[in-house]
Amino acid sequence: MSGAGAAAVAAATGWTHATASQLGDARSGKLADNLTGFGRALRRAGVPVDAARMALAQQALLLVGLARQDMAAALEAVLISREQDRQVFRELFAAYFRNPDVAQKLLAQMLPTAPEKSKGAPRRQRVADALAPLRAARQQHASTQEQKIEFDAAMTASDQQRLRRADFNQLSAGEYQLVQRLVREVALPLPRYASRRTCPGSRGSRPHWAAAMRRAARTGGEMLELPRLTRRDQPVPLLVLVDVSGSMERYARLLLTFLHAATAPGQGGQGVGRRDMFAFGTGLTDLTPAFRHADGDAMLAHASAAITDFAGGTRLGEALHQLRRRHARRLVGRRTLVLLISDGLDTGEPAALLQELGWLRRHCGQLLWLNPLLRYEGYRPTARGAEVLHRHAHGMLAVHNLESLQQLAHSIAAVLQPQRR
Repeated sequence: MSGAGAAAVAAATGWTHATASQLGDARSGKLADNLTGFGRALRRAGVPVDAARMALAQQALLLVGLARQDMAAALEAVLISREQDRQVFRELFAAYFRNPDVAQKLLAQMLPTAPEKSKGAPRRQRVADALAPLRAARQQHASTQEQKIEFDAAMTASDQQRLRRADFNQLSAGEYQLVQRLVREVALPLPRYASRRTCPGSRGSRPHWAAAMRRAARTGGEMLELPRLTRRDQPVPLLVLVDVSGSMERYARLLLTFLHAATAPGQGGQGVGRRDMFAFGTGLTDLTPAFRHADGDAMLAHASAAITDFAGGTRLGEALHQLRRRHARRLVGRRTLVLLISDGLDTGEPAALLQELGWLRRHCGQLLWLNPLLRYEGYRPTARGAEVLHRHAHGMLAVHNLESLQQLAHSIAAVLQPQRR
């Protein structure tokens, strides 16, 4: 910030280094309360913001001042750590601090000037959901300017427990949007295997002769120790087939959001070695290009544009035939883990499905069927397509609520463990 800009900010807000501590004191100033409201809005948008980051953000504002551009840069630097959250932060910051009339009592102390209203790009769904309480408060208190708008995204423990066990197909519209944000935080550590590539290690069985010669050169030719090479440990390649037919519509959107966040490269220190995503209904759609987007909203937008048979019928045999003819190289040897997400209500020919599933099983490591209908205790795969899937899958797992997704990694490991012995 330039000297003239700092002077203008000081003149408009009364900012001085002597008053910095007062503005930052939650007991007597406004800055801490206003910053807390913005942090709550970020959490509603799915951005991980904790108390430590909020404390750091307050210190950053005390250092850079209250100019809009400086505030935005400082808060983004300390509050955002994931690339997919960067555009969400910028849109939310612009909307939150757009005009002092939006939250006259809450934000007036932090706005030296009111910027012009501009028509930008459409907001991401996460930003729109985070601002929904603000819009409702504006409509409710438009006639009373002295009313204070509260930003509170807290949920009781009972609400969280109920949403964890609620079936995706039974959620209300508001609960569905909330769960769509919560599934982004569910981790999916995949099974790992020892690859053929090696790296230096202490327990390897192969000598690392190049390192041994370099060390011997430093000791006059004496080989005092023999370094070892160990096989690199990496996650299994992943191929996912998601049913987007009418009976799976409510599940498909949430599962795509979950898989995008949980299998992103480097997510939680895990990530995947290779990730291929397909949607199927009456045909097959390659969603791998859409999953390359770091932002979840952008992924869903591109996936919706690519899928032409959404909420239609299901012909899994035809979809697998297209997979074999056009994308057979996506199956990386016998290590590929295939997750087939469907309720098994197939309308195609059972003979075609039987043939294609036999080919898929022979060319992958493990084939797991993730079925929302397993939520019913008395479920039996009696439908024609479900019966064929049941015979060819190495295991069946339920995916119908947040709790089942949180247990998915453990369930996958439990299913695969007997077959590794």
